[in-house]
Amino acid sequence: MRAVVVRKVGGPEVIEVLEVPTPEPGPLQVRIKVVAAALNPADAAVWAGFFGSLEGMEHAGLGLDAAGTIEAVGPGVLLEVGTAVIAFDAAVLRPTKAQAEFLVVDLNSLAPAPEGMDLTLAATIPLNAMTASQALDHLPLRPRDTLLVTGAAGAVGGFAVELARTRGVRIVAQGRPEDEQFLRDRGATWFVSRDEELSEAVRRFVPEGVDGVLDAAALGEPALAAVRDGGVFVSLRSDVLPQPRRAIAVRHTSAGPEATRLSHLSALAEVGVLTPRVARTYPLSEAAQAHAHVARGGLRGRIVLVP
Repeated sequence: MRAVVVRKVGGPEVIEVLEVPTPEPGPLQVRIKVVAAALNPADAAVWAGFFGSLEGMEHAGLGLDAAGTIEAVGPGVLLEVGTAVIAFDAAVLRPTKAQAEFLVVDLNSLAPAPEGMDLTLAATIPLNAMTASQALDHLPLRPRDTLLVTGAAGAVGGFAVELARTRGVRIVAQGRPEDEQFLRDRGATWFVSRDEELSEAVRRFVPEGVDGVLDAAALGEPALAAVRDGGVFVSLRSDVLPQPRRAIAVRHTSAGPEATRLSHLSALAEVGVLTPRVARTYPLSEAAQAHAHVARGGLRGRIVLVP
């Protein structure tokens, strides 16, 4: 099969598409024929060396999100071949991952694909929606409480706004001026532009400061300043955590696989509560160009590889 891999640390230019053996599913695993695989900033952490030098590995695969159909099952699996699924391939530094023609994952990483949804769209759900959902669990917010989501029009931020809306939370969404209507349509109560001083802009609407922040844009200190005394700050990145002050709880979250939660998120997307977005598709053979496009930033929606 063809798979997107890197054999050394560098920029997008080190990304290759190689012919490699097709993996076999073990106990409680399935093999997916990949129809679409989304690209995420986390992929850059592999090829840029954030997870290490890759020494001792022949190559490392790329990709955490996939959508496709079950092509083979391992011992103990009762799912039917041909079932449409989405998968969150959370393990890093494996020889091949989601950006390939076939993917083997554990059952805990799997969920039914949203019925009736194009699998290219469905491939953008697993990592980003799981990250948003698990991050919100770190924010003990009740209905009518206030939440600031930075980078709210991004993939994680957009899902966070939609999921927070289902909890009855009042949301301050931060984004580019052209994102305002999109975010209001997703459920934002208020909008602040990223061109404004954040704390001052937020306190126009919530003078005492918000009860919590989901800092999807990794702003750190400026986002913390918008939180009320005793509130909660959650970041997706450990390297930009601000120092706690004013009795604010500062927390870091990273997504992990949970089959039940992923199935719930897939169902929410199926009924239109979550809005998957694709910025552009590339063929698998143009993986390096696709990753370079992600690295340039400014996207609204995910780049998706189509084997």
